[in-house]
Amino acid sequence: MQKKKKVFILDTNVILHDSSCIYNFEEHDIIIPIPVLEELDQFKKGTQIINHHAREFVREIDKLSNGKLFNGNMTLGEGKGMLAIRLDKEMHADLQLVFPNAEKKDHRILNIAYHISQKHKNHAVVLVSKDVNLRMKARSVRLMAEDYTTDYVRDPSHLYSGCHFAEGLPSELLVKLSKPEGQLTSLDYVPATPLHANEYLVLRNGKKSVLATYFAGGDKENEYVIKRVEKQSVYGISPRNAEQIFAVDALLNRHIKLVTITGKAGTGKTLIALAAALESRSEYRQILLTRPIVPLSNKDLGFLPGDIAAKIKPSMQPLYDNLAVISGQFPEKSEMFQRLRAMLDGDKLAIEPLAYIRGRSLVKMFMIVDEAQNLTPHEVKTIITRAGEGTKIVLTGDINQIDHPYLGIHSNGLRTLIDKMQGQKIYAHIDLRKGERSELAELASNIL
Repeated sequence: MQKKKKVFILDTNVILHDSSCIYNFEEHDIIIPIPVLEELDQFKKGTQIINHHAREFVREIDKLSNGKLFNGNMTLGEGKGMLAIRLDKEMHADLQLVFPNAEKKDHRILNIAYHISQKHKNHAVVLVSKDVNLRMKARSVRLMAEDYTTDYVRDPSHLYSGCHFAEGLPSELLVKLSKPEGQLTSLDYVPATPLHANEYLVLRNGKKSVLATYFAGGDKENEYVIKRVEKQSVYGISPRNAEQIFAVDALLNRHIKLVTITGKAGTGKTLIALAAALESRSEYRQILLTRPIVPLSNKDLGFLPGDIAAKIKPSMQPLYDNLAVISGQFPEKSEMFQRLRAMLDGDKLAIEPLAYIRGRSLVKMFMIVDEAQNLTPHEVKTIITRAGEGTKIVLTGDINQIDHPYLGIHSNGLRTLIDKMQGQKIYAHIDLRKGERSELAELASNIL
């Protein structure tokens, strides 16, 4: 049965989220309201990813249009729908009392969408916006509205934890695995459920348990090795639970180039990543700590008061706090403290906002991206695809604490990355479950 053709009307935030969005609506038609182009013009200058998307989209429209967009529709290619731009119209009589402020951009977009829906009643007209308030306004006047969900994860009900628990392992296998450099092969043990490359295991038999990792590195199909994981301290920080031990192992493993660490506040995500980076500092040209500065209504840093240092200091402070925890373990005259100070002074350890590393060469670097749940899938892809030879990238975050106004638990870049990367031989993920900040912090995180 042939699908009924739809007309999708795009809001500005959809384009700022994904500049290639017009190619993701299959055979359906797309309309860009003129207020959207006006808003995009305000975002063309700047270093943030939204500025990049604004520029890319305008260039693409200019390349496609060739003077046709304002005179009618044009095709987006074989198997795709038509693209058009629609100008403002007088506020529809049905909307005048509901939305009296006709100059507001959202109301202008809504008005254009409503006019189109009334004209094309034989088509399903859908307003696509990442702004939940605009979607509710549209639905209040019986206009269909949807979120832009192209980059949603396939199974939002399940998050890969990176850790597998197995009970009832035969005692002789536990003994074999417990020995120094102990390991099991595919001939010794077959897990009850298929495991991913670099997935960590807690193997138990009664009160006895062994920590291990699944290494799918054999030449033959289904050939693997399960290796024992040892507890390691990193730059004075000692892991306090199994998941933290696994995180340290992944962070120190030279063969794993990409690591994601999730967990609620106080689980030690950033602290462990930073300590591991310092422990392996001799292998890298620079350690770079960064985090996204979440825009307020998609506004760049320039809207904040003060000079550049004053603008970024509040957002970067948590990274300095973690650095202070590590340095605070050592006396000021100790070699470890002086080495850390020398790294900061010599720019071997740098803390910068994510927007300000665009254009840098990420070669032989240990890069930690904190609060990665506030990144879009496109931003995460941009970061990782710029990794040069010898670079390791670590992304940390809590997917349940998203500050970005247009991202959700199922559509943020960190969640998408975990969903798509699991099983890759150079990737590992660990979800930290237990808070280690303090008894009070753990209690508040669990029950409030």
